[in-house]
Amino acid sequence: MDARQILTKYYEYANAGDWDRWCDLFADDQVMDEQLAGHVEGLDTLRSMMKGMGAMYRAFRNEPVHFVLDGGGEKAAAVSHLSAVSAAGEAIEAEVMNFFRIVDGKIAYMANYHDTAPFQVLGQG
Repeated sequence: MDARQILTKYYEYANAGDWDRWCDLFADDQVMDEQLAGHVEGLDTLRSMMKGMGAMYRAFRNEPVHFVLDGGGEKAAAVSHLSAVSAAGEAIEAEVMNFFRIVDGKIAYMANYHDTAPFQVLGQG
């Protein structure tokens, strides 16, 4: 898959709640800097972390708005809008920016950037 296909699948799988296939997009030695979860290294750690997503949210949608791809296909960014409902029923709305580094058809590095205030409701309930 090329970078655009990987980004498309990233959001498709996330919005379907298919976290196993979503994790399959990442390299075994992936590194992620996630604003809520912190620094995450390794695919096994990521898979374990993502098992809790279904319990955290009643609803979860992260809709891409723009993809920005470099000419070489290794670096990409996505601007998206996240709409979710926490397990406690609280609404979450946030604008998100993700940066990706893609190596050999897998996400080797990802960082995301967003306002953390809307996600404070996840600690309630």
